This record gives sequence, structure tokens and C-alpha cells, in this order.
Amino acid sequence: MSLSSPQLVDRRVSASPSAAPEGGRAALRKARARRARQRAMPARYLGYVGYFVGTGLISGAIVHHPLDPARYTRIALYGTLVFLAATVLNEFVLTRDRPGLTRVLVVIGASLTLSFGIGMLSGGLQHFADFPARGAVLVPMGLVVSFIAYGIKDPETPWRRLFSLVGLTVLITAAVAFFGLRQVAASMGEPAEAGGHSHGQQPEPHQPAPQTTPAATSAPAPGASPEGNEKTADHGDGHSH
Repeated sequence: MSLSSPQLVDRRVSASPSAAPEGGRAALRKARARRARQRAMPARYLGYVGYFVGTGLISGAIVHHPLDPARYTRIALYGTLVFLAATVLNEFVLTRDRPGLTRVLVVIGASLTLSFGIGMLSGGLQHFADFPARGAVLVPMGLVVSFIAYGIKDPETPWRRLFSLVGLTVLITAAVAFFGLRQVAASMGEPAEAGGHSHGQQPEPHQPAPQTTPAATSAPAPGASPEGNEKTADHGDGHSH
């Protein structure tokens, strides 16, 4: 059965209202999501800044800890708190999915471990010339710790992935880095001999010892004049003129 032109027009008009609301709802959802994302931009910025600032504080504290343990322990604690706050903001506040308590604890623990792993890796590389022996340990250790922590933190990565070919590659890379950096550190010697990164007070320049002069046995006494000494020398016999 064929339809006439007026009937076709009526079908198009009757079908268009049902399609329009669907497209309008999708556009409305996109607009709302875009506005929400724009409003959350300062929070997302703070979250990323917290990641980097916390990791920077932790990396500096790990490398410099032997110089002043009390001071750099406090710095590591501050970096941990900053990184933890950024983790809570990014993983739980700015996300639509609300994980359970177990997942929350796993993410927080893995995130803190990841921050220390990245801190060891970046700090060991940055200050390797200053602390070669310490950097030779921190770099491979940070590589392994950060890889394991990231695998635990990422919900899309199964745990068995840590023991796969990728995990074996990371372990071999860390071992090669450890032995290679140890050789480099041994060839560099102590950082104090090569100048390097100085912390604390500079040693005072060597002061030459004061030169001692022989005692002036014939020096005139205070208040005495040379003429008096000459007279005493010339007339030491006690005779006066």
C-alpha cells in the first residue's frame, strides 16, 4: 500500500517529537558534565599539584636523611600528608564511583608506597653525583617499589600481572641498574673529594699559626728611653760624671 504525500508529511511530523527529546537529553547531560568538570578544575589542579609536591618532599627527604635525620623525617612526614590528601581528593572526591572500605585502604596504602618508590627513584637520580653509594641503592629499589605499588593501586591491572614478563623485565632492569650504578659510584669516590652538593656549614679556611719572634732580651723596658740604656751600658761601673 502506497502513502500519499500528505500522509508522509504527517508521519515525519509525528516521528520528530519522539526523537527530539532523546537528543535533547543527551546534549543536556553533556552540558551538565562539562559544567561540572569546569567547576571541579581548581580541585583537580590541587590534586595534581599535591601529587608532585608530596613526591618532591619525600624524594628530598629520602636522599638527604643521613645529613639531618630529625629534620628530614619531618619533611618526609609533610610530603606523605600532602600526597595522601591529593590521593583522597583525586581517587574518592572527584570520582563518581565510591569504592568500598577495603578498596579505600588498598588504594591509600598503595598510593603512599608509590610515592616513596617514586621518591627513591627521582631522588636517587637527581642527587646521584652527590651521594653515589646511596643513589646506587635508591634507584633500583625505587623502580621495583613503584612498579609493585602501581600494580596494586591500578584497579585495571590484575595482581598476576606483577609476576608476568613485564614484572620480570622490571626486576632485571633494577638488578642491572644496581650493579652498574655501584661500579659508577665506586669510580666516583666520596662526594666531598669532588666538591658536589654541599649541605651544612662550609669548613673554615686554614689559619696559619702566628709566628713567634724570639724574646727581645735587649728590648727597652716600658717607659725607658734608649739614651738611658746607653748610659747604663756605658757607665755600668757605677761611676758618674
